[in-house]
Amino acid sequence: MRTGRRTASVGRKRGGDGSMAEWIRFALTAACLIAGVFCFASAVTGVFRFGFIMNRMHASGIGDTLGLFLVIAGLVISSGISFDSLKLALLVFFMWFTSPVSAHFLGQIEYYSNRNLYRFVERKEGTDGSDDD
Repeated sequence: MRTGRRTASVGRKRGGDGSMAEWIRFALTAACLIAGVFCFASAVTGVFRFGFIMNRMHASGIGDTLGLFLVIAGLVISSGISFDSLKLALLVFFMWFTSPVSAHFLGQIEYYSNRNLYRFVERKEGTDGSDDD
């Protein structure tokens, strides 16, 4: 024979409006993840569709930066504020500093090594890529 009373909240994780908050969190997470994947897909499409290397670099640089931010934001919303969120934010911070630097470096290599670049951009005097020294 059992003694004691059973409470109404036994077996439930959260009651009342907690389930609505979880659905809102899920919707925000899904929206961020879908938008981030769309940005990544747009960047990949831009890399393959554009003919000029500078346009390709621009598409990949913008697409991966925004896509990464949206995906990480979705993961932070999903996991809540925790130590994992701090690590994800540091990942975004690191990528936002390294991606533009690498894109700039690749752009400089293209600028100084492509002898046919004069058809697309105007070069300043003395920056034609030749070694006259």
